[in-house]
Amino acid sequence: MRLSTFVAALLPVGAALAQGTVWTVKVGENGTLTYDPPSVNASVGDTIAFQFLAKNHTVTQSTFANPCQNFTNPDGSPGIDSGFKFVNASDTTSFPQWSFTLNNASAPLWFYCRQTGHCESGMVFAVNPTPQKTYAQFLANAMSTNSTNSTTSATNGTSSSSSASGGSSASGSGSGTTSPSASATGKPDNGAGAVRLGGAAIAMTAMGVVAGVLL
Repeated sequence: MRLSTFVAALLPVGAALAQGTVWTVKVGENGTLTYDPPSVNASVGDTIAFQFLAKNHTVTQSTFANPCQNFTNPDGSPGIDSGFKFVNASDTTSFPQWSFTLNNASAPLWFYCRQTGHCESGMVFAVNPTPQKTYAQFLANAMSTNSTNSTTSATNGTSSSSSASGGSSASGSGSGTTSPSASATGKPDNGAGAVRLGGAAIAMTAMGVVAGVLL
């Protein structure tokens, strides 16, 4: 009886940790054209959560070779795109948020802000850059791009989900040729880059504990 109660108590913990790490990225903090941090090394099941803190920015998927152009999947569907997240300068407490969960970590993912001129000014972001394709080189590629190649934008947020509690969504698989699925979330965790015990690890831990009890 005690054993079953103990195992049942472990299950909610395992379910929560199985969701993976939440990486919090601040967008446009203090009016800068930046993502902070500018890159993350994420695993399958991790969530990259963006907090839009100023102006009117996007998180739009691109490619390493063409940082300031929208990525298009082989089937013609668009890559990941948050849409424009407008922040009213007078609003200091409620900020738009948007996130996606990584379903495939086998290849890097590259992003930029498609507000005119922002990408060329270095507003780019990367998930899992490699020694062969570094964030530094991606940034250099972006800053050498002619601004006429970028997508222009509206002057304010156009998505009805542009709010402090959610965002837009996109879909795909997350490989080097297609984009991972993205979904809106509420407020993300504050610990950007915090390492958490994954679901498989907690399951093994629970099994070990149970085995110890049985022995």
